[in-house]
Amino acid sequence: MKFFDVHTHVQFAAFQDDYKDVIARALDLGVWMVNVGTQINTSKRAIEIAKEYGEGIYASVGLHPIHTEASFHDTEELGDGESAKAFTSRGEDFNYEEYKKLALDLKVVAIGECGLDYYRITNHETGIMKQKKIFEEQIKLSAELKKPLMIHCREAFADLIEILQASRFTFHAPGIVHFFSGTTEDAAKLLDMGFSFSFGGVVTYPSRLAEQRRGEMGAKNYEELVKYVPMDRILLETDAPYVAPVPYRGKRNEPSYVIEVAKKVSEIKSIDIEEAAASTTANAERIFFKNSL
Repeated sequence: MKFFDVHTHVQFAAFQDDYKDVIARALDLGVWMVNVGTQINTSKRAIEIAKEYGEGIYASVGLHPIHTEASFHDTEELGDGESAKAFTSRGEDFNYEEYKKLALDLKVVAIGECGLDYYRITNHETGIMKQKKIFEEQIKLSAELKKPLMIHCREAFADLIEILQASRFTFHAPGIVHFFSGTTEDAAKLLDMGFSFSFGGVVTYPSRLAEQRRGEMGAKNYEELVKYVPMDRILLETDAPYVAPVPYRGKRNEPSYVIEVAKKVSEIKSIDIEEAAASTTANAERIFFKNSL
């Protein structure tokens, strides 16, 4: 079997001492991955790591909405050094040409993670306006280069859907909504636009813990969402180093653990794990590699 972790962050500081070992464990188990950029530096690092491998390791480049203004400092992502803290404190403007140059690399298979996130926003008027503008720029880049979007959305689905509906996509399968935390009504609208959805470790949590995590993310019921989304629109993710699945909950997540997500998806969908692996991997390959096949 081959599995595809479509959204992970092995380029983050949490893996700086052992990323090669983490990747080796994944590849040994047949797990391919996309390391997803969140700022200019983590996007560049994702490409650097991808180029160390002939196949199986890819990159996505983009500006995460929480990094468009001064935000909390995540040591798992950026480390705890003073230079890292200084980088985070200023926020980042989206440099279209710089990101385009990165995205033209053959190892880059998607644009993002990009989108909207109102959970930690500090200035609702100017902050939301800036997030929307930068998201629209990344949609434009995605359409120009015909590379799919890797979307992040938290507490902002109405605005996200409105922006996407106003956009004109010029290619099939516009991308992935990762760690989907919306409603089935939101999912229906995104499905109509051609989007797929990636699910991660939360689907493996016992009901009490899942309910707590769903409350934090604004999701209603992950099992219902997995049941609702057609199998040809479902993908697997870890979002490592965050949200490790059972039986690794509480530990640093890593791409090899995506197999536990595949097991749970197969259980929810009442199919065997071989079918879940084959289907989700085929979905990923169709979205990421359709222009090169």
